[in-house]
Amino acid sequence: MSVLIIAEAGVNHNGERDKAFALIDVAAKAGADAVKFQTFNAERLAAMTAPKAAYQNRTTDASQSQLEMLKRLELPVEWHKELQAHASGQGIQFISTAFDLDSLAFLESLNLPYYKIPSGEITNGPLLLAFARTGKKVILSTGMATLGEVEQALAILAWGYLKTESPASLAEVWQHWSTSQAGAAIAENVSLLHCTSQYPTPMEEVNLRAMDTLRSSFGLPVGYSDHTQGVLIPVAAVARGAQIIEKHFTLDSRLPGPDHKASLEPDELSQMVEEIRSVETALGDARKRPQISEWDSRTAARQQIIATSSIIAGEKITSAHLGTARAGMGESPAYIWDLIGTTATRDYSVGDTIER
Repeated sequence: MSVLIIAEAGVNHNGERDKAFALIDVAAKAGADAVKFQTFNAERLAAMTAPKAAYQNRTTDASQSQLEMLKRLELPVEWHKELQAHASGQGIQFISTAFDLDSLAFLESLNLPYYKIPSGEITNGPLLLAFARTGKKVILSTGMATLGEVEQALAILAWGYLKTESPASLAEVWQHWSTSQAGAAIAENVSLLHCTSQYPTPMEEVNLRAMDTLRSSFGLPVGYSDHTQGVLIPVAAVARGAQIIEKHFTLDSRLPGPDHKASLEPDELSQMVEEIRSVETALGDARKRPQISEWDSRTAARQQIIATSSIIAGEKITSAHLGTARAGMGESPAYIWDLIGTTATRDYSVGDTIER
């Protein structure tokens, strides 16, 4: 199955309609499978007292609150259907991440193919439950999370997929998680993304091997949500087995806003997609066999057993008679020991290939 490449427009439209449409065009031209935005109501998402992350203070007005920043970055509800139609016309999936219950309910009216659950909501029990109750497949991002928090989120999602009533307690959720039905529901509906929630992510904190831990711990498809600068790490993640890649992109990394600096510019997004597809092709099917193009090289590059001195028919062959060279035909040198001590069936001149 081909790697799912999600071009994360996120909030890089900066609240400007034309930029949102242009981001879709860039993602489609680059060859991404999906373009993803973020749907939220700033006042429901953040209180007036909510602090900004350190990187947000560096990339936006430090005197501005998180709520004030988010208000400027909302994707208006009335844009969504037009953006979805535009994406469809460009041959790319339109998806969006909901950060609150009302936003998720609205996105349900758009009949999106699947949902991405953001890292910040991995402990948000009510929202996780609502995502599962849509019945849609979900991609759960695990930035900032411990392995235990990932498992807790999966347990809550399993409850939501299988039960209509709310749990009486978290203990009841854990009891349900022990059932085979819960595991089957998660296996059918959930993929995981390893992620480091720092923008941009320093190389020493990428920790791609954590993908292996997620895969072995939960037996689910695993991908990588990347916040590093450049294309190296998402391409490396695919080489390491990522089945989904999510990457922020922008029209211009110099634009104001919290995520532009850690986002790819249009030509870089195209490069990333091209290199991921090349790596996919290069990974092959895991069967070890000569490739079609190698057969000519086998003939040209491999040596055969030859006579290094004249041999008379009926003479006993010794190691002094034999050597190896590229001859284009003849016996493999692996059989040279089998010939020693045998009797020559015909005369050989120096350089002739020897038959068994």
